[in-house]
Amino acid sequence: MPPTCDGPTCEAVSGSKAVMLFVGLYLVALGVGGIKGSLPSHGAEQFDESTPKGRKQRSTYFNYFVFCLACGALVAVTFVVWLEDNKGWEWGFGVSTIAIFVSILIFLSGSKFYRNKIPCGSPLTTILKVLLAASVKSCSNGSPSNAVVNLAISPSNHLKEVTESGELEKPRHQEPVPPPQTQLTNSLRFLNRAAEEKPDHKLLECTIQQVEDVKIVLKMLPIFACTIMLNCCLAQLSTFSVQQAASMNTKIGSLKIPPASLPVFPVVFIMILAPIYDHLIIPFARKTTKTETGVTHLQRIGVGLVLSILAMAVAALVEIKRKGVAKDAGLLDSKETLPITFLWIALQYLFLGSADLFTLAGLLEYFFTEAPASMRSLATSLSWASLAMGYYLSSVIVSIVNSITGSSGNTPWLRGERINRYKLDYFYWLMCVLSAANFLHYLFWAMRYKYRSTGSRS
Repeated sequence: MPPTCDGPTCEAVSGSKAVMLFVGLYLVALGVGGIKGSLPSHGAEQFDESTPKGRKQRSTYFNYFVFCLACGALVAVTFVVWLEDNKGWEWGFGVSTIAIFVSILIFLSGSKFYRNKIPCGSPLTTILKVLLAASVKSCSNGSPSNAVVNLAISPSNHLKEVTESGELEKPRHQEPVPPPQTQLTNSLRFLNRAAEEKPDHKLLECTIQQVEDVKIVLKMLPIFACTIMLNCCLAQLSTFSVQQAASMNTKIGSLKIPPASLPVFPVVFIMILAPIYDHLIIPFARKTTKTETGVTHLQRIGVGLVLSILAMAVAALVEIKRKGVAKDAGLLDSKETLPITFLWIALQYLFLGSADLFTLAGLLEYFFTEAPASMRSLATSLSWASLAMGYYLSSVIVSIVNSITGSSGNTPWLRGERINRYKLDYFYWLMCVLSAANFLHYLFWAMRYKYRSTGSRS
């Protein structure tokens, strides 16, 4: 329990209490990272990807995976927030602990029905080995001995590589194993040295299949990088938007809504939109385009990025209106509640919730279907890495903006005693411009990307 605090500043937690606090927080991060990194690919592997029906079911799974995340978030920002505000933080953490424990029991109860992928080493090891082998051989390219083709690599060796690293354990039925890669492609040719030339050391020996798998992952990285900006926008709207709402009228009738529960709007919208998208929009798109997916993964991600641009534009316009009300009421420097409902903030959340649904579900399915079988968990984990990088980038952008705008004795845009004095509308317009530039960058890579998986093409 922290020391009692009644003043404007409070004593910071320290000593063993600080250790307990941060160990708990980092354990949560570790656990969430493990679950979110493995659960999407585990669930998607339960479907038969060799048939159109199985691929459609897998697409539905990713939509409802995001839907279930929204369900959990709804409980968190309503019931758990109410518990923490009215009963204490220990009650909120206690309910969360019980929920996780129950979920483990439910997950284990289905163990005998799962189709499990046998772990055979880390894909990171393969990626590092191929990159290191290609780099070493490029540096020692002048030696004639390194120009000898490694004849030990044969189709039979490749088949062994695929089955050991990517084959599924199928208790119910056997699906055909994709044919192994027997030829090096011309893309990213500098990596071909890893399989073409005799290695300097046995540990650097790479198969053609390994080299081609690494190429596939590297080609997906630009798409991954273009989604970081969207998550940066998500971070801004879950921080400054809460401060905006706290200065506004948060009552709906006689019910007072805590500002921390503001994310309920995008969460509810995701829960409404996910079934509509899966059962109405996608079937209509399939009939219109005469394709299996209706909307390709990259098109879906692109729609999410466009919606994030609109979300930031709406956020800027809402902030202009909020500050206008504060100015007209003479409350720019007052702590009084502004005579404007916080439901105006919900407008930007509706766009942002839609963007999150389109981009996250599309990104998870894109990474899973396009990645090599042995690297699917790693690929789907990139979706959550994008989220982490976006939130970190948001802190960097805020610091840079304050540093630049606060130079020469000026007042920084995003610092001060009253949020009414912030230049938050300017900042949102800046984020809108950055998001638009990011979308153009995304188009550059998306238009050049060639799908490799069945059912992904438009």
